[in-house]
Amino acid sequence: QAQLVESGGGLVQAGGSLRLSCATSGGTFSSHGMGWFRQAPGLEREFVAAISRSGNITYYEDFVKGRFTISRDNAKNTLYLQMNSLQPEDTAVYYCAQDRRMSRTYYSRRFMSQPETYADWGQGTQVTVSK
Repeated sequence: QAQLVESGGGLVQAGGSLRLSCATSGGTFSSHGMGWFRQAPGLEREFVAAISRSGNITYYEDFVKGRFTISRDNAKNTLYLQMNSLQPEDTAVYYCAQDRRMSRTYYSRRFMSQPETYADWGQGTQVTVSK
């Protein structure tokens, strides 16, 4: 079972930027697709972005397209989420997650956006965007 630890959250003004990191250990990072989800108070966890194991395929939820960028460094076993033009509605706890399937050869947005696709989750990092 992989261990995932998010960092990089914090308080930022609207229009600002943050870069989240997800450091992984205890698994084979480069063999798994990865995803970012978020959860605001009182709301369900929602999909933000996902990336294939090699990094050549990415998916985004519509509300972050053009503002957020998911990337990965397989040599460092680390996943990233660059968030620009942040808005108050982006306030949430952000979680990274690892695809339960190793060496997946087929990806789809529908599948990678489902929490059930992922077996291992981090503890989350708080992102707060003020007006």
